[in-house]
Amino acid sequence: MASVSSPTLVLVGILPFDMPKAAPFEEHTQRYEQWFDEYDAVYESELAALERLVSPTGRGIEIGVGSARFAAPLGIDVGIDPAEAMLRQARERGVDVARGVAEHLPFRDDTFDTALIVTTICFVDDIPQTLAEADRVLSESGELVIGYIDKDSPVGEIYLERKEASPFYREATFVSTDDLLDALEAAGFSDFEFVQTVYNWIDEVESPEPVESGRGEGSFVVIKATR
Repeated sequence: MASVSSPTLVLVGILPFDMPKAAPFEEHTQRYEQWFDEYDAVYESELAALERLVSPTGRGIEIGVGSARFAAPLGIDVGIDPAEAMLRQARERGVDVARGVAEHLPFRDDTFDTALIVTTICFVDDIPQTLAEADRVLSESGELVIGYIDKDSPVGEIYLERKEASPFYREATFVSTDDLLDALEAAGFSDFEFVQTVYNWIDEVESPEPVESGRGEGSFVVIKATR
């Protein structure tokens, strides 16, 4: 298991990593990275939306950090992911990493001020357990920020139609904003704040799209919730 450098972040437990949903990210790392270059305007739009709600202060973790395309520019200190190929990229971008899964975070209680989950919620095996673990590792005043493609949005509907053709999304279970809100409330989170962006199909986005408050129009939605 990889270890983060800070002595305040103590890893606990031994976890399984042989998971079908992680395999494509091990095998197609370069294809994953190329997406951000090919769809740079979409990426910039998503990053701008996240910047609206992710606090620039405090200690943060990205759950499902991937290659740290979001954690690094957002100043998130630590990332966790089951795919070692992704973690190698994240290390190169200056993020401290550990190998693990969202449902069993190998960190002590009350460790972080921000927990970030970006385009990962559709890949976890157990959303309630993922949210419970995020709650556990957050400080008393900690914030959870989730960025995702809304299943009921125009982009979400196209992703659903084409998921079998994608090595990444084939195993994904997309969620709607209403379903995610129900899960967050059941996990004890409240005080929700929303922003949204990406209003067109990704092949049609040639420049960064506006970030607006609320939900229901943009396909990429960001929710901030408190404990």
